[in-house]
Amino acid sequence: MTSSSLNVTLFQPDIAANLGAIMRSCACFDVALSVIEPCGFPLTEKSLRRAAMDYGTPTALTRHVSWDAFKALPRTGRRVLLTTKGATSLADFIFEPSDTLIFGRESAGVPDDVHAAMDARVVIPMAAGARSLNLSNSVAVTLFEALRQTQSLP
Repeated sequence: MTSSSLNVTLFQPDIAANLGAIMRSCACFDVALSVIEPCGFPLTEKSLRRAAMDYGTPTALTRHVSWDAFKALPRTGRRVLLTTKGATSLADFIFEPSDTLIFGRESAGVPDDVHAAMDARVVIPMAAGARSLNLSNSVAVTLFEALRQTQSLP
């Protein structure tokens, strides 16, 4: 059980090492983590243990077999997509304690139908000409800000 009701959800991640780093961030901030499959790597118990080192266990991760399976679940809060195509800057966005923070694939983000299903689309401000942060860095930056705003930091 986590102390925050925020949730980090990764949409079809490509890189196992990023998942491991994100598992570590979620463990350190005591936030739930979900993955929408398929992934760009084998999502086995062994690979999860290796990627997460000692900061998470395969049981600490909720897996969804597809986007359709994920979106069919009952909702407890807003779905907030972090995207380079965001409409609102992270600096201006007001998080709610029950938000699900969704992050797209490292290689392709999320498809248009996923964009359309979001309650909000948020962009992390960066220097002109910069494309994007590493996925695990994006999660850490966003998660800290969301927890800070909702007074849920450990």
